[in-house]
Amino acid sequence: MVVAVAVPQSNAAAINANRPTSGLVWLSVVYASIGGFLFGYDQGVMSGIIVMPHWVSYFNNPDPALTGLIVSLYLLGAMVGALIAGPLSERIGRKRSIMLGCVVFTFGSALQCGATNLNLLLAGRWFQGMGIGTFSMNVPVYQSELAPPLWRGRIVALQQLSIVAGIMCAFWIGYGCSFIDSDASWRVPLGLQIVPAIILFFGGFILPYSPRWLVDKGRDAEGKLQFNLPLQVLARLHAKGDANDEFVQIEYREITEQAAYEREHCVRTYGELFKKGANRRRAILAIGIQVMQQWTGINAVLYYAPLIFQGAGLSSTSSSLLATGLNGVISVLSTIPAVLYIDRWGRVKTLIFGAIGMSVTMLLAGALLGKYPYMPNGGNNLAAQYVAIIMMYLFTICFSISWGPCGWIYPAEIFPLRLRAKGTGLSTSANYLMNFVIGEITPVMLKNVTYGTYLLFFATNAVCAALCYFFYPETKGRSLEEMEILFGGDGAEAIARADMAASGNAAPLEEKSTANDVQQDKTETV
Repeated sequence: MVVAVAVPQSNAAAINANRPTSGLVWLSVVYASIGGFLFGYDQGVMSGIIVMPHWVSYFNNPDPALTGLIVSLYLLGAMVGALIAGPLSERIGRKRSIMLGCVVFTFGSALQCGATNLNLLLAGRWFQGMGIGTFSMNVPVYQSELAPPLWRGRIVALQQLSIVAGIMCAFWIGYGCSFIDSDASWRVPLGLQIVPAIILFFGGFILPYSPRWLVDKGRDAEGKLQFNLPLQVLARLHAKGDANDEFVQIEYREITEQAAYEREHCVRTYGELFKKGANRRRAILAIGIQVMQQWTGINAVLYYAPLIFQGAGLSSTSSSLLATGLNGVISVLSTIPAVLYIDRWGRVKTLIFGAIGMSVTMLLAGALLGKYPYMPNGGNNLAAQYVAIIMMYLFTICFSISWGPCGWIYPAEIFPLRLRAKGTGLSTSANYLMNFVIGEITPVMLKNVTYGTYLLFFATNAVCAALCYFFYPETKGRSLEEMEILFGGDGAEAIARADMAASGNAAPLEEKSTANDVQQDKTETV
């Protein structure tokens, strides 16, 4: 076990506490979050399309199992895309990986929009998923690497806000298009998602590179393009170009110390994530939080909201889609408090309270629909069914302020530099795998066990709350490099030395490679 040094708060975070985040940081992270919008739009658009009469007729009234495959196939593509995106991100950078994901996403969306048979539709779903997996893994990493420590949660939470905004837009576009009496009712919503993908692709040409990726690739020693040197990027991001700013100096010192230590002492393979010690613990926690995020049941609600609302008494297509659109609005509004306050609340408490809230709402919804199921021929208890619908809205609120943003924040901030892309890619891949499983089983469960579906998610949310309470450490207020200290990683002593040097008013750093300046002795173990 590596000896860990206790650090109450990042030195960089303390310095950064009373000054605003720069406009360039906000511009970069908000623009990158269009990737989240694309992911959310695709989640939302299919839930409306699968109940449209023209879509059902065009694809020969698919049964629940085939409907689940159509809805969920892109998640398998996303799982593969996220795994590939880890090494790809290390090689070509975060923002270039996002741009490549946009190209693949656009290709898949075009196939779906123009699909003339089921095979083309499925192929489009797969390629679109590959693109989503690529940029949805890279966006949180890119955002976390640009963010100052005290506002990292807020900034990465923009990914979730964009996701739910995409879901909301897809719901309402789908609702509006449902009144079109032709195949355009489903082709138009599928084609519209190409537009933001193109916008995100071209925006990549002007976004800054991640300064941590630049250091990791040795770009601090090349001296080719001055504006792409990591110290200069940090200065532009956080200090209006002042490379001697105290916050910039501490950040740069921590980044270069960690990168130098890793070059000298560490390997960067997927296997490193599973060796006994701090990295395996981080991998388990990151994968765990992404898996648990899906077993809260949120995507069962998002994908199949029209079917859920129909089962609760909103039997017409238009009324169920309208209720689904309202759910999208609630998701967006409920995510805003998390964006504003997640860095004050902390990750772990937010996760625990969110899981408890979702557990209670699922229990009440399941109990009401079990006792008073919807009867097509009359004799319904409308009050009970409407309360069950309200419980679904409250469930969405509980998820949106907790597991929605934290599910992306936590994995993107806990890994060391050499493993951040791979670790986040692996956890994101696990998210999509579980997402696929939920997408496959939900329509079958809603048809065969009805209210038992809600009781299952009541139990899984209770388990999620317990796991977070016992196993997840709080990460708010620390720099990405100081996660080594929190988790007792191999580079903990190197980061602690960098912090102590910065606190002692060490001389300003110049752009250079620090690999030869790092102590050769490995971290002491006990």
